[in-house]
Amino acid sequence: MTPFGNALRDLRGKRGITQKALADAIGVTPAYLSALEHGQRGKPSFELLQRIIGYFNIIWDEAEELFRLAEASHPKVTLDTAGLPAAYTAFANRLAEQIRTLPTDVIDEMSEALEKASQKR
Repeated sequence: MTPFGNALRDLRGKRGITQKALADAIGVTPAYLSALEHGQRGKPSFELLQRIIGYFNIIWDEAEELFRLAEASHPKVTLDTAGLPAAYTAFANRLAEQIRTLPTDVIDEMSEALEKASQKR
């Protein structure tokens, strides 16, 4: 599941909306919506995001958060380490090999380390 898929599922659940009802309202198939929620599709298009936001009558901060989550929800990520030191490429490859087996607490620790590093810049 992706961050956007999780948020969309939560939003539907809180409002008592089925996948079929939402899919019909925004002009996609229930199968596509299911795949989007389960991370089997890439990030949604701007137009689809607009239809979802309009359907749920979402404004300002909540809409901005959905856009942010959509940006962070592409299930197939590509890292370009060309021109970086060899250790960066090795790390990216090791992460790609092991990400499916990492426990949640390790992912949380790595996320915290990335956040700290971005704040230092």
